[in-house]
Amino acid sequence: MTKSGAGRLIIKNAAELVTCSGFAAKRGAEMNQLHIIKDGAVIMEKGVITAVGTTADIVGPAEEKNCTIIDASGKTVLPGFVDSHTHLVFGGNRSEEFTWRLAGESYMSIMQRGGGIASSVKATRADSEHHLIEICAQRLDSMLEFGVTTVEAKSGYGLDLGTELKQLRVMMELNRIHPVDVVPTFMGAHALPEEYKGKKDDYIDYIINSVLPKVVFGKLAEYCDIFCEQGVFSITQSRKLLSMAKSLGLKLKIHADEIISLGGAGLAAELGAVSADHLLMASDQDLIAMKDSGVIATLLPGTAFSLKEPYARARFMIDQGMAVALATDFNPGSCYTESIPLIIALATLQMGMSPAEVITGLTINGAAALNRADRIGSIDVGKAADIVIHNCPSHTFLAYHMAINNVEKVIKNGRVIKIKV
Repeated sequence: MTKSGAGRLIIKNAAELVTCSGFAAKRGAEMNQLHIIKDGAVIMEKGVITAVGTTADIVGPAEEKNCTIIDASGKTVLPGFVDSHTHLVFGGNRSEEFTWRLAGESYMSIMQRGGGIASSVKATRADSEHHLIEICAQRLDSMLEFGVTTVEAKSGYGLDLGTELKQLRVMMELNRIHPVDVVPTFMGAHALPEEYKGKKDDYIDYIINSVLPKVVFGKLAEYCDIFCEQGVFSITQSRKLLSMAKSLGLKLKIHADEIISLGGAGLAAELGAVSADHLLMASDQDLIAMKDSGVIATLLPGTAFSLKEPYARARFMIDQGMAVALATDFNPGSCYTESIPLIIALATLQMGMSPAEVITGLTINGAAALNRADRIGSIDVGKAADIVIHNCPSHTFLAYHMAINNVEKVIKNGRVIKIKV
């Protein structure tokens, strides 16, 4: 499917046009500023937003000539959601492990017995590139149903040269053929493969010397990420890999302080990462360092919910003036869901975020977590026309009508690509 924009399209009479206006991450109290236009309208041409305002101000007989018109009376119009942390590309499933967790086994204990990431690695290594493209396109279709127009995807279910590159090539092809934009992240340091058992430093050297250069040379990823956690990779190992990736031109992300307060959030601040993700156990000191360094906190309430972990301290972070993004962490083990409505419900009811803060976290701040706030994440003149029409009268209904999908139409690059019948 082409990524290019369509002809002229107008949305008018929106009960609420929630613009989330801005070209950078919103921090602290700014996250409550949605810049709502009542009886709103937006004009798009060739995939780009060309006018935003009230229907009376920007839509008249001259504007309505030779274009497609969508009447959004009684509806809420928002920017397309940006899911800024997923593990989209993997083979197989781990439904059996879910029952183990329900019986009381921890995520880390399942990893230690050969399950967890190792199980997905085995399945992904065995799967064909063609089949991975097919099943991942279906996953993107589902994400689109929830109003997601841009998604980040991580490798890390290969843990060897061939499969890591295969995952990244799958992302590249998905980005070409699917309307949802896919932002690729190299995460070869997601876990320690069986063949390197007891040799973590050697594995990090392997990633640096044998895999990372080919990722960079092939222009297969924008970001490098690592699972910095007790029992996985240390601060020292994480610093070594991320520093090398940065020197080669990749932007940085980090899985930080999910299980214990190891200091990954502080490392993100030290290295100037774009985002640090999870952060359930991050210390006050490291969070403040993130704020001072401009690192975005990407929080993943679906994972805490699924693993029965304490939730990240979103209220503390926002009150300290941090920029918070929200994402699904869609993956085969710890959070097998692409449901944006579930994330909205958890963020409001369990993490103390206001409906406005949640929408900001899923739009402009999600875009900023992918270094794209200048292009997507808000309804502003000059940005890509990625817009979602919700069948509800106000943005507060997204939280109030708990875990229900109200998406009616999805517009990507000025094209209507999804309509709920």
